[in-house]
Order: sequence, then structure tokens, then C-alpha cells
Amino acid sequence: MGRIIAIANQKGGVGKTTTAINLSACLAEMDKKVLAIDLDPQGNTTSGLGVNKNQQKNTTYELLIGQQTVENCVLKEVFPNLDVLPSNVNLSGAEIELIGIDRKEYILKEEIEKIKDRYDYIIIDCPPSLNMLTVNAMTTADTVLVPIQCEYYALEGLTQLVHTINLVKQRLNPDLELEGVVFTMYDARTNLSLQVVENVKSNLKNTVYKTIIPRNVRLAEAPSHGLPITQYDPRSAGAESYRLLAEEVIQKSEEIEDE
Repeated sequence: MGRIIAIANQKGGVGKTTTAINLSACLAEMDKKVLAIDLDPQGNTTSGLGVNKNQQKNTTYELLIGQQTVENCVLKEVFPNLDVLPSNVNLSGAEIELIGIDRKEYILKEEIEKIKDRYDYIIIDCPPSLNMLTVNAMTTADTVLVPIQCEYYALEGLTQLVHTINLVKQRLNPDLELEGVVFTMYDARTNLSLQVVENVKSNLKNTVYKTIIPRNVRLAEAPSHGLPITQYDPRSAGAESYRLLAEEVIQKSEEIEDE
């Protein structure tokens, strides 16, 4: 199986890491074997899953520059059914160190191929920019899931990202598809949120997830406790929303397998 989903948006603050953490946790809660890969030098997915990023000797950085094997970098069962490939600030140097290296766009893909079959889902949290790390994520992934904040400029960044996905598809990974868009930080009290949702739906047609993630205080608090929302407040609106998203992702995967 080993379905690989990159979570990407070159804009920061759109709920990308929140989605990576909580989608991974909800899939694991549903008895799927999950690997969460932190490919962001900020390491927020790592710390949001309760791993001390500054104490990790073997991270995505060591993996990408060829100092460590993927076996040595994966932290097993950080939560039940959920393994983590951690990251920290060292990863910000990888871009420079990879200059001139052959097939540098495929380093992550070649490593993940070795362990892909052990997992039902592999979720990659990308950095908030379109750099070599993001390209590595997209050459590794089957699909790209794009979290979009319900705000006026949402569509601008989306157009650029779809262009990048298409470029990677043409040149590096012909199997790459847009998994879909998921709306985050939805505020039912504002007309703007509703307008953004309608606007994106009319532009993208069928690649929009039904589940919309609300603005939720408990979701915002959970990472500071090193817990996914399913552990921090399993009955909150945020937890319920991410469970619904996980169900949609599983359903979509089953539909693809049946084709």
C-alpha cells in the first residue's frame, strides 16, 4: 500500500503542520500504520508529536545528505501506529549541501522506497516555500494535499502551487496528482470564509474536500503540549474535523485502488 501524501503550501500559517500532525494521528487512530515525515527545518511536526527536535541525532537532514539510513532515522511508535521521521534546524543547510549532487531531487524518494511497504500512509510536512526540500517531497509523493486558510489571498498562492505540481509532474514524477484542497481556520461568523470556499470550489471543481477545519482554540493549544488533537482533546471540534478528513482520505484511497 504505502500511499504517500505531501502536505504543501508555500504560504506559512495556513494550518499545514497542524494538518500533517492531526491527519497522521487520526489515520493512526483508525488502525492505519502511518509514518509522518517532517521535511520542514522548523521541526514543528516533530515537536507537535512530542519529540524533542533538538535532541535528535538522526533526522531528515542526516538522511538527505547521506550520513544515515532511513532505518536509523525513523522513531518507532511515537504514538500507537504512528512513526516519525524527525527534523530540526540543521535541515536548513541541506539545500546548499545538495548543490551539484546527482539526482538530488530523488534522494528522499529512493530512501522511502525501502520502507514504503510497511505503512498504509506516509504523510510529508513540507516547508512553507517551493525549494529543493519541497521538490523532494513531491517526487516522493503520490499526491499533494493543500491546506488553504479561508482568507482573501488564498487563491493567489494556490495558482502558483498548482503550477509547481504540474512542473514536477512533467519533469520528475509523472504519477503526481493533486490530492485536493482542505479549508482550514474556517470562521462561520464571517462572510469572507464562505466566499473563499465558494470561490475555490468554483475554480477547482472536484478536488476540494468536504471536511472544513474550523478555527479551534484546542487545535491551537495542542502542539505546545506535544500532542495531536486526538490525544489532547479527543472530543473537540478540531478532533472531530480531522477524523472526518482522515475518513475522506481513506475513502479516496480505496476508490483509487478499485479503479
